Amino acid sequence: MDEATRRRVIAAVAQAMFDHVEELTALDQAIGDGDHGLNMKRGFEAVMADIDTHAAKPLPEALSGIGMALVMKVGGASGPLYGTLLMTLGKQLPAEPTRAELVSAFGAAIEAVKARGKSDFGQKTMLDVLGPVHAALRDGGDLDTTADKAADATVPLKAIRGRASFLGDRSIGHMDPGARSSALMIHAITNVLETPA
Repeated sequence: MDEATRRRVIAAVAQAMFDHVEELTALDQAIGDGDHGLNMKRGFEAVMADIDTHAAKPLPEALSGIGMALVMKVGGASGPLYGTLLMTLGKQLPAEPTRAELVSAFGAAIEAVKARGKSDFGQKTMLDVLGPVHAALRDGGDLDTTADKAADATVPLKAIRGRASFLGDRSIGHMDPGARSSALMIHAITNVLETPA
């Protein structure tokens, strides 16, 4: 992945967050404290303010830098969780990863998110998108379709972790905002990588 591609990926993910602020806010108002959209916007505004620096670095360092920016700027649980995901990817990935290395690093990053959030699959969190996407990446499945289906599959779940867990059964019937923002990121990344510059 060259510098121009890194820049396009970063900008696309940021734009996806900017374009869906109101949707993410509405999802979080239903089962959380309503700040997920604005928190993600704030985090990626900080990332975009330093996009030249991030894009110029090799992939591992770029991921680590973006992860740190999200930890510093995104409030709530999502900043530390997305930061942990990206910083772990940065530690695990070589500069030019093979598919197998990407699968391995993504798996390690998911385990780090589980540990940081003291959560697991099936608890109505971003993990419920990241897990199936990891499996699709490993097995050659369609990442976009997998991400959408996985986010939709959080709707009937009862939240076990995070602020939504305080609602108990009332969390059922709503999509998890972290699952939705994860799916939006997957879409943005695959769209750039599958579209010629």
